[in-house]
Amino acid sequence: MAINFDLNDLQAFRAVVDHGSFRKAADAILISQPALSRRIEKLEAALGVRLFERTTRRVSLTQVGRAFAPKAERLLDDLDDALMGISDVASTRMGQVSVACVPSTAYFFMPRVVKAYHQLYPKIRLRIIDSSAHDVQGAVATGAADIGLTFMGNLNREVAFEPLVEEHYVVACRHDHPLAGRASVTWEEYWTHDYITVDRTSGNRLLLDQALAHLTPQRPSICETRHVVTMVGLVEAGLGIAAVPAMALPMGEHATLTKVPLIEPQVLRSVGLIKRHGRALSPAALELERLILEMKAPLD
Repeated sequence: MAINFDLNDLQAFRAVVDHGSFRKAADAILISQPALSRRIEKLEAALGVRLFERTTRRVSLTQVGRAFAPKAERLLDDLDDALMGISDVASTRMGQVSVACVPSTAYFFMPRVVKAYHQLYPKIRLRIIDSSAHDVQGAVATGAADIGLTFMGNLNREVAFEPLVEEHYVVACRHDHPLAGRASVTWEEYWTHDYITVDRTSGNRLLLDQALAHLTPQRPSICETRHVVTMVGLVEAGLGIAAVPAMALPMGEHATLTKVPLIEPQVLRSVGLIKRHGRALSPAALELERLILEMKAPLD
C-alpha cells in the first residue's frame, strides 16, 4: 500500500494533539492555520479515518485518533532522536521549543542556555514565556510550554518539580544607601527604611508572607509592583530598598546596585524545573532540559 502522507503531516497531527487547537498548533510549528488544516486532511485521507472531531469551540481526538496518537508520537520521537544524534544533521533541525519562566529565572538561567542551544541547533526557535509563577505552572500543565523554571510553592498537581538551586532573599539597595556594605540586615531593621514590595498576586509575596507571618512590619511599603524586575528598577532609581531573590540581581559587581543578606529569619526558596506528569518531552526539548541542568550556576 502506498503511503500518501509525510512527516510534516504527522508533525501537524502531533501539534494539534499537544495544543488542542488548530490555531495554537499552527503557531507552534510556524505555519498558517489553513496549511495545517490541509496537512490534517491529507493524513486523514491517507489513513481513511477521521482523527479529530471538530466543532466551532473545541477539537478532540476520535477513538481512532486516540489509538493513533501514541504511535505517531513514538515514530516522530525516534526519528528526532536519531537525527539529533548526528551532528551534521542536528544543526539543520527545525522546530520550536517553549520554556516558561518566572522572570528572575529567565534572567539567571537562560542567557547562557539560549546561546549554547542556538549554537547546537540554530534552526530550532526557542520561545521563552516569562510570567508569574501561577502562569508558568499553567503553561506547563496545559502544554503551552514544554518545560518551566519556577520556585517551589503551591504546585499544580499536574506538574513535577526537580530542584536546581536553593537561594535566599537579600536586600537590593544602591551603593550609596546606608545599608550597603553591611554583612547582613534583619527584617526588623529592613522595615525601618523606605522599601518597595510586590503585590499579593506575586508568588514571591505569598512565600514571604508565609515565612514572616510571625513578624509585623513597622510601616507599610512606599510602593507595590507586580514583578520583581520592576521593583529592582525602582531601587536602582533611588526610590528605596527591596527584598528580592538573590538571582534577581546581577552576579558580581554592579555599577549601581548591591545586595545584603536578610536574616532573622533567613528566607529561602527552592528554584527548579517543572514538567507535566505523564508527558514525554520531544528530543529537542530534552536537549534544552539537558543544557539547563548542566549549566545551572551557583549563586554567589
